[in-house]
Amino acid sequence: MFHDALDVLRKRGFIEWCSHPESLGDLFKKERVSAYIGFDPTADSLHVGHLIPIMGLAWLQRLGHRPIALAGGGTGMIGDPSGKTAERMLLTVEKVRENVEAVKLQLAHFLDFEASENGALLVNNYDWLGAIGLIDFLRETGKHFTVNYLLGREYVRSRLEDPEKSISFTEFSYSLLQARDFQHLMETYGCKLQMGGNDQQGNIISGIDLIRKTSGAEAFGITYPLLLDSAGNKFGKTAGGAVWLSAERTSPYRFFQFWINSEDSQVEKLLKLYTFLPLEEIASIMAAHAEHPERREAQRILARQITTTVHGEGAAKRSERASEILFGGAFDAAELDGDMFRLLAGEVPFGQLTLRPGYLLAELLVDCGACASRGEAKRLLRGGGVTVNGTKVDDESASLKGSDLLSEGYLLLRLGKRRFHLLRLS
Repeated sequence: MFHDALDVLRKRGFIEWCSHPESLGDLFKKERVSAYIGFDPTADSLHVGHLIPIMGLAWLQRLGHRPIALAGGGTGMIGDPSGKTAERMLLTVEKVRENVEAVKLQLAHFLDFEASENGALLVNNYDWLGAIGLIDFLRETGKHFTVNYLLGREYVRSRLEDPEKSISFTEFSYSLLQARDFQHLMETYGCKLQMGGNDQQGNIISGIDLIRKTSGAEAFGITYPLLLDSAGNKFGKTAGGAVWLSAERTSPYRFFQFWINSEDSQVEKLLKLYTFLPLEEIASIMAAHAEHPERREAQRILARQITTTVHGEGAAKRSERASEILFGGAFDAAELDGDMFRLLAGEVPFGQLTLRPGYLLAELLVDCGACASRGEAKRLLRGGGVTVNGTKVDDESASLKGSDLLSEGYLLLRLGKRRFHLLRLS
């Protein structure tokens, strides 16, 4: 007996549309289902927008079924036109391969590729699409689709109605390539389910239709909801752009902060979608959150859970502690080590200075750019608005000594409640 993954996914909010819910529910109960999601490797990292489908695959595996992650090494050289108003820049074969390798490492944080019975698979559709000749593709795949059928797609219609946007034959054929992917995975791995975002519904149906027309087999499709914030913006986008899973593109601290800043109205939904916490535990978290929403404990748990999954427990703890230091205020200087300082250096103004005998703190505040003048620095010191390594300094004539420096020569200044400057003195 296998777990009814469809029921679990529905209760956690993953299901927006399902092609044949009753039949698929029965299938989950009686056999190990192989399901796939495709990722176009148009960048060297996945981003928060990919996390719902990734978590969907991870839940399937936890429930005994087999996830297949398809890296679009072939289709990624074209770019999925769904939801796009202009054609993407075509990538080289070499760049696509580099991106696929980077994505593999990120998927391993969520999927177990070594499991004995339902180990996850990572496949690259360039392996079969790159080997298909044009004549064979037109005869074996193209003949099963009418132009009228493809013109019915919303993204095609919208591009045709605007002469400035148009659509190339390359993008027009994308749906056929994705249908061929589903057919290949069905034939090779017995994959009966494709999952994706709402904008993939038409492409998924194309695959279901191609399988039915060529083999008579029944295949299924699921789409996930499109998450929007209260302003109607796509979830996972910020003023600075996408929130990436790569630490080089989005630091673990900023990743953690993204989740901490989740809206109260969204946090329960996000806990269900982006964590593996049981629903009963999430209900308890939300009950406690309702009593003291100002503590943002639900957001803190969300941030801790997903940052641990993506970046590891150590990075999650450092990011959380850095958040507490920068927004909570109190900290013990003894806990600040080189790793924490390097993390903070990327998040607050940072500079390097030379320590000299009798270096007045008021002078240092001017030299590092924290204050515009020595007079301003002295007024701030007299008012008790300066802390050095967590200790308040209110003497305007205070000077800096070598013993004041922490690990590796760092010095953390706080001006007022929220202004920080990190220095390294030599």
